Amino acid sequence: MKEIKLIALDLDGTLFDNSGQISPANKIEIENAVKKGIAVVISTGRPFSGLPFEQIKNTGIKYAITTNGSALYEIETGKCLFEAALDDAVVIPIINYIMTKDIHADAFCGGKGYTSEKTLSARSKLDVPESLLKYIINTREVVPDLAAYIKNKNLHVQKMTLNFHKDADGRLVDREDVKAFLMANPDINVVCGGYNNLEFTAAGVDKGMGLKKLAELLSIPMESTMAIGDTENDLSIIQAAAVGVAMGNATEEVKKAAAYITDSNTENGVAHAIAHYTA
Repeated sequence: MKEIKLIALDLDGTLFDNSGQISPANKIEIENAVKKGIAVVISTGRPFSGLPFEQIKNTGIKYAITTNGSALYEIETGKCLFEAALDDAVVIPIINYIMTKDIHADAFCGGKGYTSEKTLSARSKLDVPESLLKYIINTREVVPDLAAYIKNKNLHVQKMTLNFHKDADGRLVDREDVKAFLMANPDINVVCGGYNNLEFTAAGVDKGMGLKKLAELLSIPMESTMAIGDTENDLSIIQAAAVGVAMGNATEEVKKAAAYITDSNTENGVAHAIAHYTA
């Protein structure tokens, strides 16, 4: 194995603990890696505006793979280095379909999040940690008609995220119908970021592709890359990296694909993995 030169870190369930914070131990190991000349980057399903800017300030993290690989950003300047957005002809009919369902939906365009007034009632019913719900509320612009807004503003959708709430019997409302509808579309790539979540980007676009593109831009061979994650939307980047690391709290599918399993996100798993491979 070649010396690690690039480390990609997922946020939720990986770098973040369960309260949405980055532990001091994780920060220290990130800083140590950067001092060794290693490029440590964020790899997330979140848009650029949803990055934890204050928490990563002074850590040396300069780049972010956002919206499941569909957009790469230079963090300090906010410059978009690469984008692979969904085609309007593909995404607008999907949005119109989604608006007939009782689910919460977000569209990420130009690094920002947008949601429709029609999905706010579903958002209030979501079974998510308080820190995550607060993040969602604070980083979304609410618009009357999502499809119309995107068309009228000539926005390009980098990714869409759908969150499902439970009915009285504990079943996720509309999830199976929506999943079947999305999976039948060859023009999109559908992944799961959690048990009550579905996300989609353009076909062929995922975190693994984002890692390859960023490594190319930084002139770092893929043989010198490492990625750490915990859920299905991290599977592509764990498989693409030379060293794929699963968190102790990762799904079984992610653990099976990883070369190494570290501790959980509440036990400084990121710090332990970085130290293990860069000591």
